[in-house]
Amino acid sequence: MLTLHDYLPSQNGWKARVVLGLLKIPYESRMVSIFEGESHTDAFLKLNPAGAVPVLELEDGRAIAESNAILTYVAEGTPLLPADFYRRAKIMQWLFFEQYNVEPVIGSLRYWTLTGRLERNQAMVAGKREAGVRTVAALERSLAATQFLVGNDLTIADIAVYAYSHRAEDCGFSLADYPMLLAWVDRVRDAIGPDYPVYPYSIDPHSGA
Repeated sequence: MLTLHDYLPSQNGWKARVVLGLLKIPYESRMVSIFEGESHTDAFLKLNPAGAVPVLELEDGRAIAESNAILTYVAEGTPLLPADFYRRAKIMQWLFFEQYNVEPVIGSLRYWTLTGRLERNQAMVAGKREAGVRTVAALERSLAATQFLVGNDLTIADIAVYAYSHRAEDCGFSLADYPMLLAWVDRVRDAIGPDYPVYPYSIDPHSGA
């Protein structure tokens, strides 16, 4: 059976849980105590030299790190990752966009805000907020003529981008100012269903939340 090395408050881990769940792929969860340094032990670094969750460990012991790589692997051959070359390329476009413009911007601001680390990172906050405004504006423009990011069907692109962007209000962004984006958030939420909660950092006593 697959093993997902995970941390519940991580939205990168959330992405993997959602896709595995929607595709009804059985897996075991192994929680990693990241604030106690478990992701930097020798054993974990053999799975992911970067020392980050999530990691998907295959039945034969091989491992795949980086959340969007995990999504691509598990969604292969399903409607969440269509075979059409153009649509696949567009999905990859959004996966790269997410890792460059969403996760390190909204994701970082959210993490700092929710774990009491905003002040110590104050020198970077203004730049991150400016980048976040550009990110949500780009999403708003892109969703003006389509139901989902790549056509009219849910794909892993939507799940990846949604993971952090739908939590942008946790760190001060108002999605009400972006009606196309807000409507897309509702569509993705409804397509995913209610079985994939977002866990607060406060469930981890070591997080500082």
